[in-house]
Amino acid sequence: MPPARYPSDLTDAQWELIEPVLPGPNAGGRPEKHPRREIVNAILYVVRSGCPWRYLPTDLPPWQTVYWYFQQWEAAGVTETLLRELRIKARRADGRADEPTAGIIDSQSVKGADTVGGDSRGYDAGKKINGRKRFIVTDTTGLLVTVTVLAASWQDRDGAKTALLSAYLTTPIRHVFADQGFAGRLVDWTRDRLRTTLEIVRKPADKPGFNVIARRWVVERTLAWLTACRRLARDYERDPAVSEALIRWAAIAGMARRLTRGGPARRQPRYICP
Repeated sequence: MPPARYPSDLTDAQWELIEPVLPGPNAGGRPEKHPRREIVNAILYVVRSGCPWRYLPTDLPPWQTVYWYFQQWEAAGVTETLLRELRIKARRADGRADEPTAGIIDSQSVKGADTVGGDSRGYDAGKKINGRKRFIVTDTTGLLVTVTVLAASWQDRDGAKTALLSAYLTTPIRHVFADQGFAGRLVDWTRDRLRTTLEIVRKPADKPGFNVIARRWVVERTLAWLTACRRLARDYERDPAVSEALIRWAAIAGMARRLTRGGPARRQPRYICP
């Protein structure tokens, strides 16, 4: 494999984590023209750089091929499987149990580009943002568990139900921490329908201004990790399911780096174009 051309390219160690989870080629068909590692590199290039699919560099596979694989793998549930497998490996590396029993939920409103249709966008009056809202559930270390993308007009207490249900069905999480926006009838719904405790972590009343709030800071950090990818700085996708898939790819890349870097995280070096 040639040396990495872009900072988003997978290293050999990262590829060893991802390759076994990808579905094998169809038997009896035409041999694949492009290495699968290059397909994944192209997807991660889009996520990290924020470029449109059609603007992929010519030294990566054609955008039509990359997007076809992106769709096929998403239909096969590859990103959800990868997310789960890498999360288990990362938790084991930290000396934790394979599956979390507690999680943290939060939402993030992001502006929608002109490619976001009116049927899946809305206005968040609190944040004054016209676009979409992302609901994520993480474990207590900040590793992504599930993500749901809805119109920004959804209230936290209503939009969180899908994310909480997904976490309930796919993990043993039965205790979730949240901020005040999720208080109210959602606490009762979570207890009665999901047999899960939704604990509201409130800001200390005697500490005005900015404060690092226990538990909640972890999911806030995860949202910051995700929006460091330029494709996720705002929402460009016509289909919310594609937004969810790209968020999972960003989390997958982050977990792969976490598992293979062998030391504390460092800022990427500055690249100067010749």
